[in-house]
Amino acid sequence: METYRAIVNKRDTRAFSDRTIPDDVLHRILQAGRMAGSAKNAHPVRFVVLRDRQRLEALARCGQFALHVPHAAFAVAIVLVPEPFREDGGFTVFRGPFDAGRAAQNMMLAAWSEGVASCPASMHDAECARKELGAPEGHLVANVIGFGYPLESAAAPGGHPRMPLDELVYWERWPE
Repeated sequence: METYRAIVNKRDTRAFSDRTIPDDVLHRILQAGRMAGSAKNAHPVRFVVLRDRQRLEALARCGQFALHVPHAAFAVAIVLVPEPFREDGGFTVFRGPFDAGRAAQNMMLAAWSEGVASCPASMHDAECARKELGAPEGHLVANVIGFGYPLESAAAPGGHPRMPLDELVYWERWPE
């Protein structure tokens, strides 16, 4: 699938079929996440892959809008590894959340190009999510993404209309 078409056609999907995702497809999705850029090459993200239904259900209870996660063929939890704060020119820098978003988008687009749908979920109870995953103290679950082949009824792209570009983009400065 062409990159631009994948970007404009991809929609979050919360209804997954029972079809198993082949290991080679799962590997390409994870590889796409691994290849996301990392600010200053810090690599502050790690991935925890969950396929066990009970683990998916337990993790979903840590988010307020994660009901789709237990129905996914697998989920990837993106975990931020604590990074020492550095002073660069007087500014305190922490790059982890941005890198997590880059990895998430790479994985979701790679999945979509393979015909695999996805939907991210925030873990509103971060401590619950950290404990469910067995991540060390101080680590933060940035996001959990459910992946699976879409149900036939949910496969058609569409979704809610997006804001028109001319209402979203300002040139040179904010309009008065």
